[in-house]
Amino acid sequence: MAQAAQRLAQRVAARGPQLLSAAVAYSKPRLATFWYYAKVELAPPTPAEIPRAIDGMKAMVRSFQTGRLAQLTVKEALRNGLVATEVLMWFYIGEIIGKGGLIGYNV
Repeated sequence: MAQAAQRLAQRVAARGPQLLSAAVAYSKPRLATFWYYAKVELAPPTPAEIPRAIDGMKAMVRSFQTGRLAQLTVKEALRNGLVATEVLMWFYIGEIIGKGGLIGYNV
C-alpha cells in the first residue's frame, strides 16, 4: 500500500508542472470572459439608469394593480421569481456578513 502511494506521488510530482500549465492555459480565456462580464454586470447603476429603474418599478406596480400580472407566461413568471429570489438572497447574505455569523446579533 505504501509503495502504491509512493508511486502515485512520484507520478504527480513528475507531471505537476505539465498539469499546472495546462490548467492555466485552460482557465485564461474563461477568466477573461468572466472578468469582462463581471465588470459590466456588477457595476453600480449610473445616474442615467436610476430614472429608468424607477419607471420600471412604477410600470410593475401599475400592471399589478390592473391585473396584468395574471397574464404572464410561465417563462416570464419563473424569470421574475428567480430575480426576486436573487435579490432576497443578496439581502440575506449581506445580513449574515453584517452580523458576523449565521445566528442572531451580538448584543
